[in-house]
Amino acid sequence: MERLSSPARLMIVSDLDHTMVDHHDPENLSLLRFNSLWEHAYRHDSLLVFSTGRSPTLYKELRKEKPLLTPDITIMSVGTEITYGNSMVPDNGWVDTLNNKWDLGVVKEETGNFSELTLQAETEQRPHKVSFYVDKSKAHEVTKELSQRLEKRGLDVKIIYSGGMDLDILPQGAGKGQALAYLLKKLKSEGKLPVNTLACGDSGNDAELFSVPDVYGVMVSNAQEELLKWHAENAKDNPKVIHAKERCAGGIIQAVGEFKLGPSLSPRDVSDFLECKADENVNPGHEVVKFFLFYERWRRGEVENSEAYIASLKASCHPGGVFVHPSGAEKSLVDTIDELRKYHGDKQGKKFRVWVDQVLATESAHGTWIVKLDKWEQSGDERRGCTTTVKFTAKEGEGLVWERVEQTWSEESKLKKDDSSWII
Repeated sequence: MERLSSPARLMIVSDLDHTMVDHHDPENLSLLRFNSLWEHAYRHDSLLVFSTGRSPTLYKELRKEKPLLTPDITIMSVGTEITYGNSMVPDNGWVDTLNNKWDLGVVKEETGNFSELTLQAETEQRPHKVSFYVDKSKAHEVTKELSQRLEKRGLDVKIIYSGGMDLDILPQGAGKGQALAYLLKKLKSEGKLPVNTLACGDSGNDAELFSVPDVYGVMVSNAQEELLKWHAENAKDNPKVIHAKERCAGGIIQAVGEFKLGPSLSPRDVSDFLECKADENVNPGHEVVKFFLFYERWRRGEVENSEAYIASLKASCHPGGVFVHPSGAEKSLVDTIDELRKYHGDKQGKKFRVWVDQVLATESAHGTWIVKLDKWEQSGDERRGCTTTVKFTAKEGEGLVWERVEQTWSEESKLKKDDSSWII
């Protein structure tokens, strides 16, 4: 959060499974649509928060499986763990808050008396969360009796049933809603309360998010019965909470537009990349998002093999511009663009996607911009990434001119020896 010196224009707080991530979408198109919108229009002045029931272990597994962006803040284990940044630094103040009237040993002892409860995987058992599976027909009765037993033992707990099978036991002060409220209070104390906050979810453990005051909420179109029931009973007259018509990340984009929280046209929804213009307030990172989207479409054969495109790209490059390949080899930017011709459509009909993450631009001198980002390519089941630095200069009447592009392999890609499929 330190990277923002003023309040975020927008803070999106989203559940992952079946909300940000559509597990029924093998091409991950709605997620990729959101990714390009976020990096194009929001990353530089907004905050992205993932709020998931997943433990850190399962969260990291999902990141390897899906093209997820890197969030500024991660809330995991149903609101019992808050971490910050790439290094996922834990919030110790939140830990102290949750220790009140909580005893993990007592919780394990009492739950051992219920044969209806099946313990979830060891990775899902956390310092402030004990998780089970329970049959839907027995969930209500078990929850009621277990609550009474734990109360008699002096504990103040919360039991959350979601997904038609998951039962989580947490400290009373925990949960996705409380974690969000804690974050907002913390940001306010630092003078950085977001201008707008949008909460996004699909299941019962997301209901608390929509109860936080002054927060917009979207239930994606595929929201589960338990969340729709909660909405009908508690928030049907709240104009700040909507049930989207689109699934998963598409519903999040829809909500951004309906609530007028900022731009809601994803660059992926623009058919001609030459028409994908940056808004006045968008930083030069927009040019990077636009280029790599074109690069994906070019190799998938989804744009015409036209000299107009090549000419446009070359015109935006400085004549002496340099591209440094992740292998360390250097060549001119103009030559690199020329080489694209022979790769037109080489990924047609194949599972090939390109996305960018953590696109941040800084003006190093008047009219000179440095944009840093992570660029990823997915080809079949193989994923490769590199850290990319782009130097732009602004020329009156010409817009931004590409001067230098330098790439280095990400840690997981350093092990791969074949560079032939990596063009730019």
